[in-house]
Amino acid sequence: MSMRAKRLRITGTVQGVWYRASTVEQAQSLGLSGWARNCADGSVEVLAVGDAAAIEALIEWAHKGPPKAVVDAVVATEIPLPNPAPIDFTVEADA
Repeated sequence: MSMRAKRLRITGTVQGVWYRASTVEQAQSLGLSGWARNCADGSVEVLAVGDAAAIEALIEWAHKGPPKAVVDAVVATEIPLPNPAPIDFTVEADA
């Protein structure tokens, strides 16, 4: 298994619609670690760490999100593995 890390920025109607909590559930089901948090500009930022295929599955899901979300865009950027790497997937404090 090849560990990767990506930072996602999701824009649209993604705050106040359970996007972060749904992302945590989805990421945990894929075996990823990291976090999701709201940003001041109304977007959601996600750090996903784990298997490349699992991260790609999370990115695919992120384009739809939970039922009440309206996603305009998902921008994924590969980043160096964080040190220390997160142990599980959580909701972080707003940025």
